[in-house]
Amino acid sequence: MRQLVNTKTGSYNVLEIQEAPDLSPKADELIVEVKAAGLNFADILARKGLYPDGPKTPCVMGYEVSGIVKEAGSKIDASWVGKEVIGLCRFKGQAEQVALKQNQVYEKPETLSFEEAASIPVTYLTAWVLLVVMGGLRKGESVLIHNTGGGVGLAQLDIAKHIGAATYGTASEQKHEFLKERGLDYAIDYRNKDWLDELMKLTNNRGVELVTDPLGGKEWKKSYKALRATGKLGMFGISVASKNSSGGLAAKLELIKTVLAMPTYKPLSLLDKNRGVYGVNLGHLWHEPEKAAAWMNAILQGVKDGWVRHHVDKTFPLEKAGEAHRYIEDRRNIGKVVLIP
Repeated sequence: MRQLVNTKTGSYNVLEIQEAPDLSPKADELIVEVKAAGLNFADILARKGLYPDGPKTPCVMGYEVSGIVKEAGSKIDASWVGKEVIGLCRFKGQAEQVALKQNQVYEKPETLSFEEAASIPVTYLTAWVLLVVMGGLRKGESVLIHNTGGGVGLAQLDIAKHIGAATYGTASEQKHEFLKERGLDYAIDYRNKDWLDELMKLTNNRGVELVTDPLGGKEWKKSYKALRATGKLGMFGISVASKNSSGGLAAKLELIKTVLAMPTYKPLSLLDKNRGVYGVNLGHLWHEPEKAAAWMNAILQGVKDGWVRHHVDKTFPLEKAGEAHRYIEDRRNIGKVVLIP
């Protein structure tokens, strides 16, 4: 089989297609022939050496796949063989085959293409935990979604609209028309305007009940200021630390700079202002498979009911993974980017 290998940390040229032996299942595993694999910002950070949870190089990244079960281990019901599935994986998904436990696999809805199916798990699970599980967003409340045009941003927009919340979102101006057609109530151009000033104008200086922020650094300070009383800030990334495409020392210095700019939230301050702060890291929830299954089943029910509106912006063959990385880093995507083995 072929797999996409991070040979070392660095720029796009460290990504190589390499041959590896076909996989054989352990007793409790399924072998999935991968038809599509999602590309996430964590994969980009790992390429640069900025992702602390990433495996040591050389490695194969990839958290989500869709495909067909090729083989089942001796402890797995043989009826799985031949089924079209969606899979969550702890790396190794960006390849022609991947080995998964049964609790990492879900039957793919017939209405979804393989590309659409691979675009769902990471983005919608992250969004679900941010808004529903930890954010507690309710009908009639309001949410500011940073980077609304990205994969997690669009997933949050779907969930927030399903809940019945008012939605504010930051995005570059060229994405506004698309986002408004998707149901975003208020689009804010963060590149040409101060998004906090614009949000406060739109909310009569009240702010919102929930802000979800993948930016990090000093942006978390601004997001905290955007909270209304009883509001919450959900943090789930530090994308502002990833400006340097080549990784290396320059990228690590940028990461340090970002970390130093992060705010400190003191308990007494939270008490006085009636605000909450929390973080979401989907990669640290592998020890909670029952919870993940409940969340994933709710999302797949959303696919069936029609409120999950998966959007694949662009697909790239595995050989052009470097172009896919650049496409996301340049913030050209609206929605998900998917790799095709």
